[in-house]
Amino acid sequence: MAEYNELVERYLAVWNEGDEQARAAAIAALWTENATYTDPMAEVAGHAGIAAVISGVQGMFPGHVFQVHGPVDGHHNVVRFGWELVPAAGGESLVIGFDVAVLAEDGRIRAVHGFLDKVPAAV
Repeated sequence: MAEYNELVERYLAVWNEGDEQARAAAIAALWTENATYTDPMAEVAGHAGIAAVISGVQGMFPGHVFQVHGPVDGHHNVVRFGWELVPAAGGESLVIGFDVAVLAEDGRIRAVHGFLDKVPAAV
């Protein structure tokens, strides 16, 4: 389980990375070149698409960070985990979601399927 926890920590760190170049390098290290990301509001492929979604979310929710919400679980090449978007200074979560990541042979992410459990009314 430690490897799954570490993967999720790296995944959320990418979503929290504010520097575009550092984020691009982290995406390349964590995701396969043709990886996909799908949730109710986005469906993208490749590093540029993933970077664009993350940048868009950061733009919509400035001053907020992603953190793990609940236990991380996994088997074979699949990892599931909950996350929440909270004010960086602390406070109640604004968004809560659940992601399922499918890993490639080399341990990088090849697909993420995201679900939103709590969203603000304005989104």
